[in-house]
Amino acid sequence: MKMKACGIITEYNPLHNGHIHHIKEARRISNCDVLIAVMSGNFVQRGEPAICDKWTRAKEAIAQGCDLIIELPLPYAIQSAQQFAYGAVETLKLAQVEDLVFGSETNDLGVLQKIAALDSDGFRDLMKEGLSPVKAYEMIFGRFYANDILGIHYLKALQGSAITPHTIKRIGNYHDNTLTAAQKQIVSATALRTALANKEDISAFSPMQITPHPSLEAYYPLIRYLLLSMPASSLNTYALMDEGIEAWLCKQAKEHAKWDTFLSACICKRYTASRIKRTLLHLLLQMQRDSYPIDHLRVLAFNAKGKAWLKQLKDKTAIAVKFAQLPVAYRRLYEKSAYLYAYPEVVANDSVKKEWQSAQFLTNE
Repeated sequence: MKMKACGIITEYNPLHNGHIHHIKEARRISNCDVLIAVMSGNFVQRGEPAICDKWTRAKEAIAQGCDLIIELPLPYAIQSAQQFAYGAVETLKLAQVEDLVFGSETNDLGVLQKIAALDSDGFRDLMKEGLSPVKAYEMIFGRFYANDILGIHYLKALQGSAITPHTIKRIGNYHDNTLTAAQKQIVSATALRTALANKEDISAFSPMQITPHPSLEAYYPLIRYLLLSMPASSLNTYALMDEGIEAWLCKQAKEHAKWDTFLSACICKRYTASRIKRTLLHLLLQMQRDSYPIDHLRVLAFNAKGKAWLKQLKDKTAIAVKFAQLPVAYRRLYEKSAYLYAYPEVVANDSVKKEWQSAQFLTNE
């Protein structure tokens, strides 16, 4: 019997009750046999190390109802919304899903599709004037929240594809920054990360019990050293080091010895905090302006249904269940990312050793 797969795009940073609702709704809406999550790895789109390693988050995702967890390739996981969406959708195309279900503040697929179909010349013109992507969107379309903007980019990436998109309404207040502000059991990942940093109990909001990984602040001594010691001609060879941002970062690093004041000074009309942090991650990872084709699926975890789907795919798609099965360029990049994730001395885990492990076969019964 032919199986049907549905895809979702996730970070699970950390996985919480809203994500569990998303998993259940994706299954209900698509009536799928297999639910496939494309998930960011050890570094996430906001330009930070993930709250805990990708293997731990993948294992929890299987426990909560996913069947197969595929890593969103790192070069796309730490990019703008447009490139993040492109990488995730291309990965789902390789996984041969029939449906994509994503969260949306407006929950109006028709409106989002109309915006996705619009010519983007006006958007590019506003960007040239120095506006950040989010501000440029708001100038054209009015107030949009992050998931709607991501959704528009998913829909752009889906154009010409056979994958059917669906939206679900984001429930709860995803813009609360603290648990005390929350009225229900669904809160933002930001609130949960803040609570974990403050050693608060998050058990009412998330099934994950974790010790949070240090934020990018822990890397600032290394970041500052690199910015102040490397010549501009070397800095601007790295991805995202363009439009003069390297000179701007160097100037602020010279003037600010502490992370908080450095980051605050860097934020301006053109550069959001996330854009700055993504740029710094590219510097730390020594990521040149190379092209990374999406030509394989890196599997992090799967259950029996996921295993059956992989067996169905194996003659059509390159599948990396083991580290050695990754393309050489990706192996080099993931090796660097594993050492970078483990860089802060306070991280007492085996994240480097985990990078070389095989995908996890798990049950969620």
